[in-house]
Formats: sequence, C-alpha cells, structure tokens
Amino acid sequence: MTETVNQHGPVTEWGEKDNLLGPVVVSAEEIAKRVAELGAAISSDYAGRAPLLVGVLKGAFVFLADLARRIDLPVEMDFMAVSSYGTATKTSGVVRIVKDLDIDLTERDVIVVEDIVDSGLTLSYLRKSLLARSPASLSICTLLKKHGQQRVTFQLEYVGFEIPPHFVIGYGLDVAERYRNLPDLRIYLGSEPE
Repeated sequence: MTETVNQHGPVTEWGEKDNLLGPVVVSAEEIAKRVAELGAAISSDYAGRAPLLVGVLKGAFVFLADLARRIDLPVEMDFMAVSSYGTATKTSGVVRIVKDLDIDLTERDVIVVEDIVDSGLTLSYLRKSLLARSPASLSICTLLKKHGQQRVTFQLEYVGFEIPPHFVIGYGLDVAERYRNLPDLRIYLGSEPE
C-alpha cells in the first residue's frame, strides 16, 4: 500500500485498503443517476423561475456542485454554515449560524441543499430561520435521509436516498475533515466522532 505521513497521520490512496472504510452504501454511479433525476425534477418544478440554491456547509458542497449542473434553469447559489452542539449521535438541538447568507431571500424561490437529514433538529432550526426572511417559497433537497432517525417532522421535497442509520462518509461527508473526496458513500468503521 502506498502510504505517506502528514501532520494528521498516514495518508493512503483510495484504491488501497483503508481499515476504516466500510461497505459502499451508495455507489458513485447511483449518485450520478439520482442527482440527474433530482436536477430534472427541480427543473420541471421551477420552470420559468430562477431558484436560489442554499448549500449547507461543509457537507453539501459536492452534492450542490453536481446538482446545480443538472438543473436546466438559471440558478444562484449561496452558502450557510451551522454548528450543532452535542455529539454526532445525540444532537442537542442547540444550533448557531456560523456563516450566514449574503443574498436577501425576500420573494426568492429558495431550495436548501443539505447532505444528510438525521434527527432533523438542525434543519428544522435552519428552515424556521429562513422562512422568517420572507422567501416566496422554501423547499428542501437532501442527498440522504437516515431511516427512522427524525425527531421532528417537516416536508422534504427532494430526497436522494433513504439509508439505514449508519454513520456514512464520502461525497462531501467527513470524519474530522477526512474522506469528503470519496466518490461514493460508505459506512465508516471507526468510532463516531464526539
């Protein structure tokens, strides 16, 4: 195995064995196909309009980039970053906005682009915050929804995949900033971060 060392420890090539990379949950081919389908659905639903895509950093950036290229409409993009307190497995629901939007949402058709909906608490807070800014419409597009994990209910207009409640990495999702550049989604075999 080709291995180098940097300040964070050993770095391996993706083609080689990494003992923390579990089975593939969603392949790169399945992701590409589903992103194209979501882009077509949004293009149809928003025909004649120019939606504003709001990416939730950092996890959604890969999904947002691919999705935007599959929407056959003029779109604008902006980004938000939020921080949730608590562990990765037990969200406290206390959320703060770390990076806010630069674009005014008043009378805009807004689509929030999220990487994964787990408990839904962070997204619920974000949704309420954005609705208070008087958009013409607000919908949610998430790449992943963890089956049976939601503690709050609200409409998810566009869902890429519903997956079992595993901790997954790749395609923008990380552990300590690693694995975001994997082309597929995999189960993480290490202990979940706190």
